[in-house]
Parts: sequence; C-alpha cells; structure tokens
Amino acid sequence: MQSFADNIAAEGAKVSSLTWQPPAGGDADAALTLARLVGDAGIADANQRALERFLSAKPVVVDVSTAGKALPGFTDRRRLLHAGPPILWADMCGPMQGGLAGAAVLEGWAETIDAAMKLVADGEILCEPCHHFDAVAPMAGIISPSMPVWIVEDAGSPDRHRTYSNFNEGLGKVLRFGANSEEVLERLRWMADEVAPAMRAAIEVSGGIELKPLMAQALHMGDEVHNRNTAATGLLMKRLVPSLMRAEIDAGLKSRVLEFIYGNDHFFLNLSMAACKNMLDAASGIDGSTFVTVMARNGVDFGIQMSGTGKQWFRAPANPVDGLYFPGFSAEDAAADLGDSAITETAGVGGFAMASAPAIVKFVGGTPSDATQNSRNMQEITVGTNSAFTLPALNFAPTATGIDAIKVVDRGILPVINTGIAHREAGVGQIGAGITTAPLKCFADALGAFARTRD
Repeated sequence: MQSFADNIAAEGAKVSSLTWQPPAGGDADAALTLARLVGDAGIADANQRALERFLSAKPVVVDVSTAGKALPGFTDRRRLLHAGPPILWADMCGPMQGGLAGAAVLEGWAETIDAAMKLVADGEILCEPCHHFDAVAPMAGIISPSMPVWIVEDAGSPDRHRTYSNFNEGLGKVLRFGANSEEVLERLRWMADEVAPAMRAAIEVSGGIELKPLMAQALHMGDEVHNRNTAATGLLMKRLVPSLMRAEIDAGLKSRVLEFIYGNDHFFLNLSMAACKNMLDAASGIDGSTFVTVMARNGVDFGIQMSGTGKQWFRAPANPVDGLYFPGFSAEDAAADLGDSAITETAGVGGFAMASAPAIVKFVGGTPSDATQNSRNMQEITVGTNSAFTLPALNFAPTATGIDAIKVVDRGILPVINTGIAHREAGVGQIGAGITTAPLKCFADALGAFARTRD
C-alpha cells in the first residue's frame, strides 16, 4: 500500500514503490506450475514457430456455399452449430436456445418454435460448437445446413486450409440474438436465395479477395474489425461491386443485395472472424506451445484452446461486461458474454487494436485514452507482434499478436475484448455494448494440463 511508502519517506528514507501482485491470482498450484514453465527455452521456441505460422497465413475469401455442402461431416445427421465451447441445451442462455429453435424451423425439422425446442431438448437434433467444424459465428453463433457461408482459404499453406462463417443479418431482430419470428426466418431465406448467389458470383468474377490487406487498411481508417467494421465493409464492397456488376445476374437482384449490404456496417464482421480463425488455425497443434488459438463464449462459459493442447477446451464462467446500455436496459437484463467473435482479439485485432478505433468508445464505453492503453497493455501478454496490422495512434506500432497463456497467468493481465451485449431472453436483441476480459482460470487450467503432458 502507498501508505507504507509514505511513512518511510516521512522518516527521510529512500523508497521505491513497486506494483506487484501474486502470480496466478494467488493460486498456489497454478503458481507452482508457472514456476516450472517460465523461461523454458523449448516453449519459447515452439511459440515462435506458432507465431511464424500465424504470420505466414494468407486468408483469401474464395467462395460462398451452404454450410451443408461446405463443412465436412456436417450433414451426417441433423445438426446445428452454436458459438463458444460445448454446452448442454438445459444450460444454454435464452438467445442461444431461441436461435437454435429458429434454425430448426428454418430447416423444416419442426413446424413451431416449441416443437423445435423439444426436438433439441430430446437430443433429436445435435448442437455442437462452430469451432468443431472450423467455423465461427457472432453472438449465439447459429449455423444450420441451408445457411450460406463464406469460405476462406489459407493461400499460404500447402493444404490451403479452409475456415467458414455465416452471413451477417444486420441489426435488430436477428437470429444471432435469439429472434426467431417468421420475419427473421424469411430474411434468412432471402439471404440464401439472393445475397449468397450474388456474393458467390462476385467472388468468382474477382478471383478471390485477400483479406489481410483489407483488414490492415481498415485499421488505418478507424475500424478495429470486431465491433466497428464501417471502413472494412466499404473496402470489401469497393472490391466486390465491380465484379458484381460484371456478373451475369439480374439487375434487380444486384440492386436489392447492394441496398441490404450498404445498410449493414457489420457486414464484414463475419469475414473478419473467418480470416482470424484461418490465421489462428495455422498456429494450432504445435507441440510445446502455449500460444492461444481460440477464445470463445457461449453465454455461460468462456473457453480457450491452446496450440500445444490441441482441440481441448479450458472453461470458466464468463466475466461480466462493463458496458453502455441502450435506453430502458441495464446489466440485470443482460446475458453473459456471448459469441465466437473474440476470435478477433485472439488474432490481435478487436479489443487489442482499439487504439486504431477511438470512436469505438462511444459504443462500448471509456475514453480514447482507455482504448489506446488497452492496446499497449496487450503487448505484455503476447508472443510477438504483427507488422501486417499497425496502429496509427501508436506511431504505427504493430498489433500485439499471439496470446501466451504463461504471460497471462504470470503477469495477471487479462486479454481485453470489446463486445455487444445481448438481452438474456431470446429475441429481444442487442441491448448495449462494452468491454470485458477473459477469465484467468481458463489460462491457469490450460497451463496445468499442458504441464502434465510434459511430466
């Protein structure tokens, strides 16, 4: 405490004040594990290899298809995907249950929402995380077989690894917030019938669009490519519109699709997420690495995956969101942190790049200096930096990249995430936005499991 230093200084002695806290949040077992791992040259080498693979990835959007056709093994039974780590139906938050039920009706597996909920509760429809199928989706994260998905391919890898995300519906009453009325389902059908074919035609004419340069430019234009995608959506359409105009599709369809996209500043978000997933998958599966490859939330739990422990999930209750609420709503109305979109922070953008998007604070709270400090703080817990993504407000410093679970636990600095806030009940929609952090326990547990593999 500062008073200790003040008392000593009052006696004329020299005092040096240090900000210190016990590592691992004071957890003795986690601290002992940490002591075994800190400074390990083999881990440092593995983390550098993971970082190099991440930086070498070259995500390119190459096609649009339906999830049922694109995702390997998705349609071997009736299956729906959701955001975050695995969770039982009975434990799901309202928006996730509402979104899954709506998707079941969309697929024709049930005639009513109540009937759909019973099918899922009885195990007649399997619900699994998007990440288990190399996919990501925002908020409730619902993907069903007939939904269109972006296909993003790593042109920098020999196997041209693919990742996927669904299409962004816009704001208001949408499936990702648990809305499941006929209006919501009809919009999804229209997107499958018109938006998806138009985008597929445009991408085919364009030959594919490399996403990292587009994201890098958006960071220089006031986006952080998670909760602010105004510039990124505009840049995407600057590339796609000329190709769409040359595509041999109905002029009226082109007009309707463009009107929809230009009215949705978040349209690029899902592509940003698929690109980040693509880059992080390149860094996964490296023996001896504590490089974090996934952060995701299901409205109850926060989960991470780490390169050296493969696809194993490490979970803890999601931290609350410190946010700004729309008029008429408060924290009592909010669901817990929700969505796969923290894949952006895992890749070093989003909350890690808020210094590039000072205007985001009007949406999530805080001040521009808070946004800048968050970006600086994240440099303390990462393996390195990404020179492809730079932050003008920090003299074009590269973004912090490659969350190192060891550094998180050792330094007690938690990954920061900016996020939308969903109402706890299905269908109400977004009620605010704010800032949260990943829970420390996920990282401590991941290191414990990692250390056991080295015994």
